[in-house]
Amino acid sequence: MERPRLGTARRIGPYLLITRLDSAGGPGTPPVPERRFIARSTDGDRTVLVSAPLEGADPQRFVAEAEAARHPLGPWAAPVTEHSGPSPAPWCARPYLPALPLPTALAVYGGPLPEHTVRALGAALAGTLALAHAAGTTHAGVSPAAVLLAGDGPRLTCFGAVRAAGPDGAPRSGLPGLDPGALAPEQATGGRPRPPGDAYALGAVLSYASTGHTVPDRDELPASLRPLITACLARDPAARPRAAQLLEQLAPSAAPAAAHGPRGTEIHAGAASLPADWLPGRLVAAVARQSAVVLAAELPSSAHAPAPAHRDN
Repeated sequence: MERPRLGTARRIGPYLLITRLDSAGGPGTPPVPERRFIARSTDGDRTVLVSAPLEGADPQRFVAEAEAARHPLGPWAAPVTEHSGPSPAPWCARPYLPALPLPTALAVYGGPLPEHTVRALGAALAGTLALAHAAGTTHAGVSPAAVLLAGDGPRLTCFGAVRAAGPDGAPRSGLPGLDPGALAPEQATGGRPRPPGDAYALGAVLSYASTGHTVPDRDELPASLRPLITACLARDPAARPRAAQLLEQLAPSAAPAAAHGPRGTEIHAGAASLPADWLPGRLVAAVARQSAVVLAAELPSSAHAPAPAHRDN
């Protein structure tokens, strides 16, 4: 994470930017589907994660997806709490939680994450997707950069990033911010996002956490996770497991929170809490450092001038 540089006030909407959330990526680093910053309200009372669309993305779709992302999807999703509404310069905001994007976490850790961390991550994300699918929603934005790792568990962000970057029916390969390794083949060619695409993307995220990239050689994957990840990455959408099935495989002994899907079927959202040691100590320390840096950031006196008015829909 970049150190705060607040000598010149920079804003997105009503928020003064403290620092970028995402580090500058090098070759092979998964792309980030939004511009994301840690920011603070001008009165200093609230710290948020504020996002804006990438250059070339459709601002109207960004706002539509920000509105859809206001609906909670369980404890491991980070819902949008406010957004600009239609605007030439749209933005959305979530409450700030000290956390590392998954690509940053691998860089800090020095390589792929331990298997128990990958399993906990997968169970939390599978539970989140199971809730979304039970409600008739496709997330359509699952990718390594969309996943944040906090001390108490992961958070899934970037809802609808695939849809925001291109209209339904239009090929999405090569568009800014989209991770080709996490994009299901049927979506890359313009197919409407559906739950099997989320399963594919979850497999890519677990592959990335386990190996450092989203398109692995089969032998690189941990033996105990290999069948599950390989099934998620099947080219045939019908061959991929459902999110609820993935949760059962990743956390069979979890005490789940349940939601009810169509015809009364029970969909498990995953454990409400993860083991205290789910995240390696090196990453816990990095999250704590981020929190300390953000808390120490001082607003310049000019930041207290009134901000331009923005309203939610």
